Amino acid sequence: MANIVEDIKQPINEEMKLFEQKFYESMQSKVPLLDKVTRFIVTTKGKQMRPMFVFLCAKLVGEVTEKTYRGASMIELIHTATLVHDDVVDESFKRRNFFSINALWKNKIAVLVGDYLLSKSVLLSTDHKDYDLLGVISRTIREMSEGELLQLEKARKLDITEEVYYEIIRQKTATLIAACCEIGVLSNSTDEVLARKMMDFGTYTGMAFQIKDDLFDYLSSNVIGKPVGIDIKEQKMTLPLIYTLNTADEKNRKYYFDTIKRYNTNPKRVKELIEFVKNSGGLDYAITAMKDFREKAKAILNEFPDSDARRSLHSMLDYVIERKF
Repeated sequence: MANIVEDIKQPINEEMKLFEQKFYESMQSKVPLLDKVTRFIVTTKGKQMRPMFVFLCAKLVGEVTEKTYRGASMIELIHTATLVHDDVVDESFKRRNFFSINALWKNKIAVLVGDYLLSKSVLLSTDHKDYDLLGVISRTIREMSEGELLQLEKARKLDITEEVYYEIIRQKTATLIAACCEIGVLSNSTDEVLARKMMDFGTYTGMAFQIKDDLFDYLSSNVIGKPVGIDIKEQKMTLPLIYTLNTADEKNRKYYFDTIKRYNTNPKRVKELIEFVKNSGGLDYAITAMKDFREKAKAILNEFPDSDARRSLHSMLDYVIERKF
C-alpha cells in the first residue's frame, strides 16, 4: 500500500518535499514548549493525503503556486488540530503507533496546541489576504464541529437514520477533503463553478473514505490495528449497522438495539452483533454505497482531459476504498 501512495505522489513529488518545509515553518512559534510539540507533530506525520489532494487538484486545472502551498498548509494545520483535539475527547493515548500529544503533555497543553494550530491556519490566510481560502476553511471548521456534535447527540438517542448518517459523515470527514479539492482550484483559478465541481468531487471521495473506515469495525483487527467493534462500543451508528437494524424483524431489532444501548461493552454480545450484521447483508450494502460514491467522483474527474494529475486522482479514489488501514 505504501508503494501505491508513492505512485500517486509521483506528479507532485517535488511539491510535497517543499511543502513539508513550508508546513513546519507555518507552525513555528517563539514559545519553546510549542516548538517542541510542533517538531514532534512533524516527525510523527501520517501519509499527508489531504495536502496531496490540494496539489493534485491544483495541477488538474493549472499550475502549483505559492497560494497552493499556503492552502495545503492551512488544510494540514486544521487536520492536525482536529486530531489533537479528538485524542483529548476520546481519551486516546496512541496516534499512528506513537504516543498522542495528550499522553505526552497532558490534556491542557494538547487543547491549547490544537487551538494554536487552528489560529495559525486562519492567520496564514489573512496575512496573505487569501480571503477566498479563509471562507473555505472557516466553513470547514464549522461543519466538522457540527458533524461531531450531531454524532454525539445521536449516539445518546440511537435514533439515527441513513439520511442523518450521511449528513454526519459529510460534515465530519468529507467536508475537509472537499475543502482540499476546492482550495486546490482556488489557488490558481477564479472559476467558482470549477471550484464547486471539485468540491463535489472531494465530498464524494470523503463519503467513500468514511464508509470504508466504518467497515473496518467488522474486519480482523490484526490487519488494521483497530480493535473490532470499537464503533459499537462507542455507540456509533454506522451504515452497516443502520441497514441491518432497519431490515431486521422486530425481535432481532429489539435484541440488538439492547446490545448497543446496554451491552455495548460485553464482548460476547458485541461479537454476536457483528456476526448478525455480516449475515444480514449490512457489509455488502455499505460496500455498494461506498462504490457508488467513488463512481460519482470518477464521473467528475472524467470531465477533465487526461493528465498525470487526473491519473493520480483516479488512483487515489481506488486507494481510498481498497486500503487495508
